[in-house]
Amino acid sequence: MEVLRARVTARGLECMHELVTMFQETGRYPSRNAESTSERTLAVWVQRRREDARTGRLAPVLREGLAVLPGWEGKPRVEADEERWRQRLETLKAYRAGGNDWPRHKAVITGEEHELGIWLHSQRMKQRRGQLDAAKTAALDEAVPGWRNGRKRGRPAAANATLQS
Repeated sequence: MEVLRARVTARGLECMHELVTMFQETGRYPSRNAESTSERTLAVWVQRRREDARTGRLAPVLREGLAVLPGWEGKPRVEADEERWRQRLETLKAYRAGGNDWPRHKAVITGEEHELGIWLHSQRMKQRRGQLDAAKTAALDEAVPGWRNGRKRGRPAAANATLQS
């Protein structure tokens, strides 16, 4: 059974060139949430070409033209989210290795501790609900053992000793 290829139009070729130019100038793919109508239109066009590529319908001329773009067939948001997750894990690992207690997520905390605290809190909640991927759970277990429990309630031992003196 032969797969019907999507037809190539002049507008399609124009969109391909716009996409390549945009990526070369900005280093990013178009967003469906952009303020610019032309960027939103281009984002939809790329999404449709990704679907064509997955189903084997992408015309060879478009496949060749888009091949200059790294990872164009992938899902950039998913890949960026995964990279951000790995980066936060490494940051948390370094934070703990620096002698810091588990980061807190309360509003009165600011900066790196707050950002890591919010991220870690969300990982704990996902894990408790069974929504955290097993590979991520294992990565957390290996990189920062004890992450599921976090801080002990109450004052740190050093603070208790000075209060009793």
